[in-house]
Formats: sequence, structure tokens, C-alpha cells
Amino acid sequence: MSFTVAVVGRPNVGKSTFFNRMLEQRKAIVDDISGVTRDRQYGVAEWNGKSFNVIDTGGFVPKSEDVFEKEIRKQVLIALEETDVIVFMVDVATGITDLDEAMTQMLRKTNKPVFLVVNKVDNHDRLLEASEFYSLGFDKIHFLSSISGTGTGDLLDDITALMKDDDSVPEEVPLPKFSIIGQPNVGKSSLLNALIGQERTIVSNIAGTTRDTIHTNYKLFNKEFVLIDTAGIRRKTKVNEDLEFYSVIRAIRAMDEADVCMLVLDAEKGITAQDLSIFAMAVKKGKGVVVLVNKWDVMPKETNTARDYEAALKKKLAPFTDVPVLFISATEKVRIHKAIELALEVYESRSQRIATSKLNDIMLKAVEAYHAPVVRGNQVKIKYVTQLPVVVPSFAFFCNYPDEIKAPYKNYLENQLRQNFKLTGVPIRIFFRKK
Repeated sequence: MSFTVAVVGRPNVGKSTFFNRMLEQRKAIVDDISGVTRDRQYGVAEWNGKSFNVIDTGGFVPKSEDVFEKEIRKQVLIALEETDVIVFMVDVATGITDLDEAMTQMLRKTNKPVFLVVNKVDNHDRLLEASEFYSLGFDKIHFLSSISGTGTGDLLDDITALMKDDDSVPEEVPLPKFSIIGQPNVGKSSLLNALIGQERTIVSNIAGTTRDTIHTNYKLFNKEFVLIDTAGIRRKTKVNEDLEFYSVIRAIRAMDEADVCMLVLDAEKGITAQDLSIFAMAVKKGKGVVVLVNKWDVMPKETNTARDYEAALKKKLAPFTDVPVLFISATEKVRIHKAIELALEVYESRSQRIATSKLNDIMLKAVEAYHAPVVRGNQVKIKYVTQLPVVVPSFAFFCNYPDEIKAPYKNYLENQLRQNFKLTGVPIRIFFRKK
């Protein structure tokens, strides 16, 4: 299940600073000029071992109060419709404004959990001033400072407490779900239509024609699966229309729903920063990935064109380069069934359960061949390894000093897992635990 949190509020209350703190990175442009966040931001936050989507709905710089209220109303309505939890942010420094009260009226009508977050509470006097916000009538109020981070942990505890623990393996195996993702106008809908042999989606060369996700049950190679076509995830500065914002949330949720993401690229444009951002999000979510380079039929070819193209592509995808890359043409129907074959292979690899005896037999030999570096005179000894019973292939290595193992050795173990077991296209997670 995809769990999505939207951060709403009038401009300049500190939504973007809070958003960056949740994602632990400076992703939104933050300034104290009202309405600097002109687009909407989205990302994945992690807390207490749970991850969820976060949408920062952004501020607006209106020409008049009327337009402004209309825009705010639209963004809140979309957030209410498409997300699971609303974080409604207000600012203690300005107190309760008319806009805060207008948004309160809208948020009272929802059955979804709403957390009122009073920001910029960074000293005792401000905490006293913040008590006026109780008059808005919300059950769940948090006082915090986005800049210093004070109080954010308690809020995140309350948000993650609402999430179901759905990362465990389901007993009944559902149909594999493959999501076709990528930027607008790279040929995702053409690929879906070529596969199912009918004009299921509107295809045109106007970017962003597919506004919603489309699920199609499909049979091939005696296997049944579900194909999900998503609206293109567009570079954030271009997400202006509310319809686009709606599409972006849907595309991210479709990614959550999928087992394997088929990332479609435009061969002529190559891989762009936005494609890398989509790829990184799929990997962070633990999804299997197949990279499809579409419109290959129009590319000029020489002897090693595909090989060189793939090498350049993987260089940009680093460090996760163990992904299948396939050159296709959706309009000419070239290698499109091979794409499904690869997605099924990645699905099988992601679903596999490796026997503990086999895992120990191979991985302990790899540990013997190259020991973890000695840290502060401590010899790190790995005694046992097991695969954890979760959806994303995850491995626990039991050792005497789990906190002393650094990234280079973790990368070595990941490479050994990949060399010895079939994990192409599958992100894996490694944990070190006290034996």
C-alpha cells in the first residue's frame, strides 16, 4: 500500500523547510520571501523503519486575495482526495490569519487524519503564544521548529503509527504488477497499446496526454500480470496545472503499487536528470527496475551503438548498475515482448527466497576471502547471514561490531550477493546486527 502525507498551509509558514527535514535533504527552494515554492515537491521520507510519500503542496504568489483563496482551495481539495494524512502548517509568529481559518473550515470536512502543526515554536514565550491555535479545534496539535528540528520526531511517530505494517510477505501471492513509468511523451502509452493490441489510452505527441493511471490485466508466456500505465512524472518546475499535480501523485502511487517498474526513456534525448530522479525513487522504494530505451528505430546505428549507449547509460545510473537495459520501439513493436520477459525475470528474482544454508555457505566464504577492516583495534567477525521475511530482498549479517562496518565493505557484500545469486534489476538491502 502506498502511504502519502501532504503538507498544506499558506505561503511562508515553513512548509518547505519542514519538507526538507522530513526528506533529510535540501530539495525545495527555501527563502523567507512569501511564495518561493512555486511548484509542488514530492519525495520519500523514512522514520522508524517505515517509508512514506511526502507531498509539499507549495505556496502561490497571487495577484489578488480572491485568486489566492481559489488556488489554496484547489490544492487542499486535491491533497484531501489523493493522500492519507494531512499536515496543516501554521506559523506562531503571525498567529491565526483569515486564510488559516478558511483552510480549517475545509479540513474539518474530511474523515482523514489532520495534524495541526504550529511552526517556528523555538522558545518558551512562543510556546505560550502558540496556545491560541487550540481555538481552531483540532484534536492533534504539534508544536515544532522546522529549522532546528525540535518536535518533528513526535509528529513523525504519530504519522507512522497510522501506517499498517504491510512490508511483510503476503500469504496469498497476487498477480505481478508492472508499472510503466517515465517522463511525459517518451512513449509509455504507445508501449501499452502495442502490448495489448488496442487503443486503450489516448496517444498523441502532446506531452502529458495520459492524466491518470490505467490498469490492464494481461496474459503472455502463460503468465498473468497487471500492467499499470502512469501519467508522466514531469520535472517539478513544469508541474503547474492542478491536473498535473494530481497526475504526479497518481504516478508515484502507481510506483508504490508495482512490483517492477519499467522505466521508459527517449533514445534521442538520452537519460536526463529527471529520469535519474524517477529511477532513484523506484530504487529507494525497493522496486524491481527494467530500463527500456524507446524510439530506437529512429536512431542512427553503427557497429557498437547499443553497447556504447548502454555503457554510458549505466555510468549515469551508478552505483546501482545491475539493471537490464533493452532497446525497443513501441510504434514498430520491436522487442516489446522481450520487455515483459525481462520484467517477469526481475519479478521472479525479487520474489525469491534463498535458503539460509546456501546463503551462509557462499557468503561466509566471501567474508573469509576478504575480511572487514579492523576498526579501532576491533576485528569484525561475521558469523551468520539470513534473508529477512520482507518484500524487498533484505539480508541480515550477524556480527560482533555491527556499527563498525562501513559503506565500502557493505558494497563488497552486495556485489558478492549479486555475483552469486540472480538479483539483476533488484535493489537489495543489507543490515548488520549484533549476533
